[in-house]
Amino acid sequence: MNGHAYVTLVTNADFALGAKALLRSLNRSGTQADRVVMHTGGVSQYCLAPLAALGAKLHPVDLLPTSAAFNIRHARDNLHNAAPFLKGTKPTFHTPLDNFAKLRLWQLPYEKVVFLDADTLVLKNIDRLFAYPELCAAPNVYENLADFQRMNSGVFTARPDPATFAAMLARLDAPDAFWPRTDQSFLQASYPDWHGLPIFMNMLQYVWFNMPGLWSWPDIHVLHFQYEKPWQDHDRADQLRVLIDLWRAYAGDGPVPDPASLPGPS
Repeated sequence: MNGHAYVTLVTNADFALGAKALLRSLNRSGTQADRVVMHTGGVSQYCLAPLAALGAKLHPVDLLPTSAAFNIRHARDNLHNAAPFLKGTKPTFHTPLDNFAKLRLWQLPYEKVVFLDADTLVLKNIDRLFAYPELCAAPNVYENLADFQRMNSGVFTARPDPATFAAMLARLDAPDAFWPRTDQSFLQASYPDWHGLPIFMNMLQYVWFNMPGLWSWPDIHVLHFQYEKPWQDHDRADQLRVLIDLWRAYAGDGPVPDPASLPGPS
């Protein structure tokens, strides 16, 4: 079994764009851990080539073998009608059912894994997370203190194990099972005693305008572009311009500003 790996999931061309910036940010962090991109059949070799060029190990995965009834319940329109997103807009390329493929990381040949969504940036080295137990995640904080009760699965620690994966799969597709926030709801139910990471290990972009008092550039290790993505044109782009410009610097090939030198929320 290999040692440590950062893992992300890419299910389409858009998330491949995100993964490119994420990988460059990991490379700049100085980590020596493997960087693994799990990718589904919806991603072309053209989109994957830049990820391999940045040193990623490409790992093809299938979507989970869930039942037809489960798939219908978690189809985009059905899920969003049953559990609407009221505080932000999910992009049209977001396919909720694909999120469950994240669980495939428990099948990887590594001892310790840190999962990162493809819409995150690593601004400071986070290798110490490999020493943390399973399952550590930051709370889903971006609007008020009540958010501390919920996990955000954009960053978490895991210990791959085929037995854990098999048990998860059995629980995931139990009769009438419905996970309103897909993998996030499922992982919180699977790990009710999840260990809380500081919000700086998964700083959600909406904190910028909803809870500006929590924003501290020198402390932020991982920045997470939940809801609208920084490579999109969207209604909140002007509000989030400082964050979007930072992401675009990582997504390109030129210099990247020191986040500690950036202005805070106005």
